[in-house]
Amino acid sequence: MAFLQASIYSNVLEMEVSVNVILPQKTEKKIGTATKGNLTDVPVMYLLHGMGGNHSVWERRTSIERYVADLGLAVIMPSTDLGWYTDTCYEMNYWTFLSEELPNICQELFPQLTTKREKTFAVGLSMGGYGALKLGLAKPDNFGAVASLSGAVNLADRVEDLLAIRGKKFWEGIFGPFEQIKGSSNDPMFLLEQLVKSGKTAPNIFLCCGEEDLLLYGNKKMAAALTANTIDHTFETGPGNHDWIFWDAWIQRVLEWLPLEK
Repeated sequence: MAFLQASIYSNVLEMEVSVNVILPQKTEKKIGTATKGNLTDVPVMYLLHGMGGNHSVWERRTSIERYVADLGLAVIMPSTDLGWYTDTCYEMNYWTFLSEELPNICQELFPQLTTKREKTFAVGLSMGGYGALKLGLAKPDNFGAVASLSGAVNLADRVEDLLAIRGKKFWEGIFGPFEQIKGSSNDPMFLLEQLVKSGKTAPNIFLCCGEEDLLLYGNKKMAAALTANTIDHTFETGPGNHDWIFWDAWIQRVLEWLPLEK
């Protein structure tokens, strides 16, 4: 594998953005493991961080590079600050950057990456789980599968979960008044409704959450909504809380679940 640390300029955000990238590279080692490499049509996973994290956190807190070494999978890990993968009310358009600009930049810099929907994935934890699910529901033509680990996927009905983390002014700077979240483009439940109405094919969806996690209720409700709308999905829970012990274990489960040639 090749591990790259890049600084790219975002015209959308009007700032430099840090991105870590894992690329398949064919290697033959006398000591250690060999890895698969492919120069064309490489599957790609956008791996999103949570609150308090950045482009480096998945690499530092898990063994993600080792986990994907034999999968022939590229991993894009952008830093998106505390923007919640949203075009914020303070005019920082993190959603537009993530969903439109970043894939174009990655295609420009790494032309070996696939352009096929069925080989493009989004995965994230907590805030990033929200972002990954949002990508799948709002951009179903672009993603074949998305996975949310302990995601904040039921914002509109669980405002108390948000207020337990940060104050009201913080959240309203991102989403606007709380009462405007429900039924907006920042509400995953609303995005699900719109996807169903559109008749478009939904990506495969994976939800998981620790059984001691504050966000378990919201994940159960999202899973129930996916079931009610006959959206193909997997929902799994297990022992654990909202922490890296859980996420390091479950990212391995997600990689097993992804539709990759193994």
